[in-house]
Parts: sequence; C-alpha cells; structure tokens
Amino acid sequence: MKKQNTRERRDSGQKKPDKTQPAHLKPRVGQVLDLTVTTLDEEGYGLAVHDSSRIRVAGVLPGETVRAKVTFSGQRDIFAESLKILRHSPDRLAQIPCGLGIACDGCPLIHMKYRAQLDWKRQLVEGAMKSFPSLRGVEIGPVAPSAKPLGYRNTAKLVISGRFASPIIGIYRRNSHQVMDIGGCPLHHPLINRIALAVSQGIIKGKVPIYNPKTRNGLLRYLAVRVSELENRAMVVFVTSERSYNEIHHLAKHLQAQVPEVAVVCQNVNSSAGNVIMGDRDYFVTKQQTIAEAVGDVRFSISPRSFFQVNNDGARTIYSQVRKWAELTGSETVVDVYCGVGGISLYLASGARKVIGFESVNAAVADAEKNARLNGLRNCRFEAGDAAELLTELHENGEKVDLVVLNPPRKGCDGEVLKSAAGLAPKRIIYVSCSPQTLARDLHILAGLGYVTRAVQPVDMFPQTPHVENVALAEKSA
Repeated sequence: MKKQNTRERRDSGQKKPDKTQPAHLKPRVGQVLDLTVTTLDEEGYGLAVHDSSRIRVAGVLPGETVRAKVTFSGQRDIFAESLKILRHSPDRLAQIPCGLGIACDGCPLIHMKYRAQLDWKRQLVEGAMKSFPSLRGVEIGPVAPSAKPLGYRNTAKLVISGRFASPIIGIYRRNSHQVMDIGGCPLHHPLINRIALAVSQGIIKGKVPIYNPKTRNGLLRYLAVRVSELENRAMVVFVTSERSYNEIHHLAKHLQAQVPEVAVVCQNVNSSAGNVIMGDRDYFVTKQQTIAEAVGDVRFSISPRSFFQVNNDGARTIYSQVRKWAELTGSETVVDVYCGVGGISLYLASGARKVIGFESVNAAVADAEKNARLNGLRNCRFEAGDAAELLTELHENGEKVDLVVLNPPRKGCDGEVLKSAAGLAPKRIIYVSCSPQTLARDLHILAGLGYVTRAVQPVDMFPQTPHVENVALAEKSA
C-alpha cells in the first residue's frame, strides 16, 4: 500500500498531532470545567490545572473553585472565562466597583481587596529577586500604596470605533480587535469620563465619520486626554486619519461647551495603517497649547507629546524615594539616564551641584529644558542621544559622577548602558523600574560590576492592575 505523504494527509483532513499534549486531554473551546485556582500569573490571570493542561482564567483569585468556560485553546495557552465562583476567596471584594467585570483587560485585579493586591505585588517582586543568587538577601519594603486606589489615572488613550450614529469610545476587548465602551471607568479621573461622554455626543450631533481600519475610510481614530490635577484643566487630542478643520473645529466647540475645563484641544494627523496612536503632525484648535502640572514642589509644562506619569501621587512617592536615597548635600554631580521630560532630574536639582539628563527622544529633551527654566533651575543640562555613548563620553571627559539614576522602559537597560554607568564609578546607582523581572536581571548584572543592591522599594503606581513600580538602591562595594 502506498504511504501517504504529508500533503495528502493534510488534504484528507487529518491534523498533525499536538506533541505537547494528548489530544483527548486538551480542553475544547466552549467546554465548561470546574477548576481550582492555585495562583495568579504576572498578568493577573488565575492559574488552574485540568488533566495536565494549565488554564488561565480571568477574574479569579488563588484558593477559589470556579466554573469556567474555555474561550481559547492553543498550542501553548488555554484561556477560560469564569461563569460562577463556587468557593470564594476571603480576598474577594463583596462588590466590584465596575460593571464590565472580566470583559475588560484594563484592571484585572479590581475584584481583589486592595490590601491583598499590595501583598501579592510584594510577592511578585520577592519572586523576581530570589531568582538571582546575588539578590536573595536584598531588603524589600512593603508596597507603598497609592493615595487613590480608584480615579487615579490622569491620562487616557482611547480607541474610537463604530459609526457616527452610535460611536464606541474605549479599549480593545481581550484577544480581539473589537472595541468595548468603557464610559465611567472607575480608574479614570472623573474629567476623562466626562470628556469621553461629551465627545461621543458631539460625534453624533456633528455626524463626524469614524475611521474604519479595514476599509481605511473615515476620520476619527483615537481620543487622547490628559488632566492637570494642579489646575483641574484638561488637554484633548483628536487623532484623525487626515486634516479636517471643520469637523474637528465643531467637535471641539461642542466639547468645550459641555466640559469648560477643557483648556487645550489639538488635532493630530495619523494616516498610517499601523497601531501607532500619534502621527507626526499637530494642529491646535485652541490658542493655549500646554497645561501645567506639579509633582511635589516641581512644576511641569505638558504638551500633547509629553510623556508624563499617569498617577501623580505615585510619581511623587517614587521621586521622593529617589531623593531620600540620593542623600544629596549640594556638592554632587547626578546623571539621570532615560530622563524623559526631566521629572527625576528636576526633583533632585535643588539638592545637587549639577544634574545631567540623557534621553533618546529629542522632543522630550526640549520639554525637559523648558521645565528646568519653568522652575528656575540653572544647574541642569539635558542631552539627546544613545545612553551608553553619552555615559562613555562623560567617562572619557573625566567627569566625576556621584550618583547615576536609571529609569528605563519595561525592557530594562542594555548591557552596555549598565557597563558604562558602572564605569563612571558613582557611589550610588538608583534604579527605577516598571518591571520586577528586568529590574532583577539588571541588578544582578550590576552586582557583577561591583554594585551591591541594598534595598528595593515597591510602589503601587497602578492599583487594580498587576503592574508594580520599584525603586532600587545599589552601592559601590568597597
């Protein structure tokens, strides 16, 4: 008998077997299972095991028994949604402050009591540190809580979808490109929710065409909002597929009539087909083009493209911790790597002799220079370029550096940046991180470069989510 080749087997409908899991054991999409949740993963999903299959379930807590329906069954990941909690955890809230429940990915821990969230995040940090021998004895403080567990987000970037007669303003549903309305989001500053509602009403009133990514027709793509808690004013950016003065002018007029706190309205044009939100061109509808914000005693001017922390109270906690561990006396030279718009640099400037900030984005450097002038700080210098190269130049120029602050993106620092920072031989390196995993990796590398991590202070910048910020202090070993 002739042996079937691979193509013939595929054509005859026979599927290649899954070597990672026997087919008869893998749960099917739509299958309902009773599961016992053992722990949460780093994204806040509950983990349960069924017949050797690891299943991720949204909206559940460790120790709970749940009835769940499988929604996705792939080679590596299996997802399920909770239908009913059969046995409740004592850490579960009796009443969840959001009606969207597990359908929304924005706040996967919102069903968990706040104290339990803080304890879980500390365990997350501890686990990351214990994975490296050089960090197993590091002191890890209790997670510093947010002053506002709800209503803390002063920035939002929302997708606009649907048709002008029934617009949807919100975020993508889990594992899809379908947009779900998150009006009244409990994490948003109340002004953001008022603005989103007024924009929705304005779209209907003005019959403003909404962009369709499949056909690439339509105008409105995204709504970006930034609230100044200092002034109780807001900046609104309408991201559109093309320049269109009339529609945006009338929409802005409607918005400011409904929400007088909107001080800045800008149209940003993004004609690309990708997922990047902001385009290269800005057109201001209002004369005012910036709003003012403050973190502690430092003021900032915020433009549509400025990166700024979404939780002012959390930012103040982080900056204050950095300033405490810096132990500045007025004679030190500080280097702030990945300085952004100058937040930490300006917070340290009043206690240092000189602060040098490095950032790869030219616009952020321009903002940092403007913010230094706004605060009357003359001992700050900001440069744009590659961090490792700029640090090496300092070393080659013989600059004596007392403190290096590292505040990289989630992926952490490039190895050359760590080597160049250690090469300056500062007394202290303070590392601000939004990822416990990459923080631990980089602190372990610094240990090999002669810097011993003394302490890590977790900060809850994003309540109701699995994210946790950390400030780490490393000192040069004798």
